[in-house]
This record gives sequence, C-alpha cells and structure tokens, in this order.
Amino acid sequence: MVEVVRMDSKGRILIPKALRDKTELTEGSYVKVESEGKRLIIEPTESAAMKHYGRFKVDNIPDDLDAYVAEEVLKHWLKKTTST
Repeated sequence: MVEVVRMDSKGRILIPKALRDKTELTEGSYVKVESEGKRLIIEPTESAAMKHYGRFKVDNIPDDLDAYVAEEVLKHWLKKTTST
C-alpha cells in the first residue's frame, strides 16, 4: 500500500488511517525512524519500558525516579568494571 502525504513546516507527517490500521499503530504508539540514503523507514516498535514491563519487582516507587535509575545504572557499571 502506498500513500502520498505532505510534511508540515515542523517536519510532521500524518500517517493515513489505512496504514495505521494495517500496522496496528494507535495513539501513543512508538515508531523507529531510520534512513537509508534518501529513503525513510518507519517501523512500529515498543518503548524500552514496555518491553521489560513486569520483569522486575518494585516494592515502592522512589520519589525521584531519575536519581534512582542513575544510581542503579552507576552500581551496575561499577560492578562490571570491578569484576573484570
């Protein structure tokens, strides 16, 4: 299926409903956009958070989630560098 759409001044395009339906894209869906030469490829994808949803048990969500994530990433990196 091929559709021609027009890009607005902010670089936005509207994905026609028939294509959204065919690819099961809904409001809030994530897409990956990449280029091959002058061709753009738009693929449905899922967020990293949704990909791992339910994989980890969290007893209580911290007040400052950004600080918590940064702290956990740092612990992970330090653990990797000291164990090699």
